[in-house]
Amino acid sequence: MKKKLIWALLGLSLTWPAAQAQGTPGTSAAASSAPVDGRRQAANTAQIFYQVLLGEMSAANGDTGSAVSLLLDAARKTQDEALFQRAADLALGSRAGDTALQVARSWRQLMPRSLQASRYVLQIQLAMNRVGDSGEALKSVLELTPESERAPLLMLLPSLYGRASDKKLAASVVEQALSAALADVRTASAAWSAVGRVRLAAANSTGALEAARRSLSADARNPVALGLALDLMSPQLPQAEALIQSYLQSPQPADAAVRLNYARNLLDSQRYAESAQQLQQLTREHPDFPDGWLLLGSLQMDQPQAAPAEASLKRYLALTEKQPEAASNRRGTGQAQLMLAQIAERRGDLAGAEQWLARINDRELLVQTQSRRASLLARQGKMSQARALIQQLPEQTAQDARRKLLAEVSLLRDFKDHNAAYELMSRAVEAAPKDHELLYELSMLAEKLNRIEEMEKLLRQVMQLKPDYHAAYNALGYTLADRGLRLPEAKQLIQKALEYAPADPYIQDSLAWVEFRMGRTQEAARIIEAAYKAKPDAEIAAHYGEILWSLGERDKARAIWREGLQLNADNDTLLETLKRLQVTP
Repeated sequence: MKKKLIWALLGLSLTWPAAQAQGTPGTSAAASSAPVDGRRQAANTAQIFYQVLLGEMSAANGDTGSAVSLLLDAARKTQDEALFQRAADLALGSRAGDTALQVARSWRQLMPRSLQASRYVLQIQLAMNRVGDSGEALKSVLELTPESERAPLLMLLPSLYGRASDKKLAASVVEQALSAALADVRTASAAWSAVGRVRLAAANSTGALEAARRSLSADARNPVALGLALDLMSPQLPQAEALIQSYLQSPQPADAAVRLNYARNLLDSQRYAESAQQLQQLTREHPDFPDGWLLLGSLQMDQPQAAPAEASLKRYLALTEKQPEAASNRRGTGQAQLMLAQIAERRGDLAGAEQWLARINDRELLVQTQSRRASLLARQGKMSQARALIQQLPEQTAQDARRKLLAEVSLLRDFKDHNAAYELMSRAVEAAPKDHELLYELSMLAEKLNRIEEMEKLLRQVMQLKPDYHAAYNALGYTLADRGLRLPEAKQLIQKALEYAPADPYIQDSLAWVEFRMGRTQEAARIIEAAYKAKPDAEIAAHYGEILWSLGERDKARAIWREGLQLNADNDTLLETLKRLQVTP
């Protein structure tokens, strides 16, 4: 209480004499009246001092209502901002929102040029979800904020209005309040970015795109507007990507974070080759930007391009050693070490793999780390020990149990123990019969065991539980096509999957395969060529080579199969294709 009282009196002492110096009507300025004025001022000061003291004592005793009333009266008499703020904070602390708003409004009415008063009114209105009433206070805050601080303020507005229950109303209020800022060349770009964000929150993607365009028209390098355009990227809004491409193609080097996030978007859309191009350019333009090397290494590893991936990941680790304090670097370090362990394992360097695993100290990667250790044991014929290693992982939540289960199933599947994996997954599905991801994984294991009817039943359940789960449509369509069953239906299922993921090269591969099974070989070749170009993969190579082989392009088919073997020499589909066709690439 003493600290609060000292704070309150300090605020009073700074403002009270100035307030009294204004005098009152009819007061004489003659020297003879000075002692009387001094006594009056001292009496008034003592009265305010007592009032503040009583207010703080009331607050300390839990009588917040009396405390707010006393402090508010003292604040009005002295026009002391610290007292207004104290009264408002007390009301907020006791969850008396209406009282806090009354204090803030009184503060703003008496001190209309107080930025802090307008901020309090705005924040309380938003906290109480009175979004429709907040426009006037927002305008005032913008007007009173120093010009140098307006752009950062505008950037904060989407988060300030982020909790509004009526997102459309919030977008309308913000846009109206920002009318002056939108027309001012100094703030137009930041203001349009803010408008775009609140429009996006209101599910107005088209309006958000237009706001991003206007923001970038005012400032072509505004990172907030570019971030908005990245968030809007989708097949339905190709103009958003055009904004990003226009920025990236400008003569000036692009911001590293923008190019990185664009590459991530391309990767999420299965546009692997384009993503790799962006990451190569990023690492050329910003060779000391760690995250570019991490994502590039991850993509190269997936290709798989072991040597380039290893070089990229080691470059990432070398850069992060110079910036150990960065949280993103700490997280990425473990991921890079995990991938380097996997690269070493793939080339048979089990000791090297274990050395990388031993360096990982990120507890969030514990399951992945132990899974890789289990894989090393399984490669040495110690499957029971490998499974025990995963089973001994700590389990504090349901999510922990799920991760452990999937890790063990993955281990068994990787080493082709499909019966054990199926039994384990079946028990998991019995415990969680509505988990569409577990049902899907069980269906894939049923297919490995040639239980096609069961697989279809499981996939139909997945489609019912989650109608937009494109992997289920693709899996059933491909399985039917691969066995020459119900080909028109298989094609419909694959086309359904493409509606949800039009750029997915694996689904394009499925479409090519069903076209091939239906006798449309030229169309199949056209589709699979694009799929293989987008995602060089051993399984796609198997299909691509067989289609070329049937067209009489034997040399090209062998070349594609050789590439597939380089990508994954153990791929079942590729090996079965070569055996069936009696071909040595």
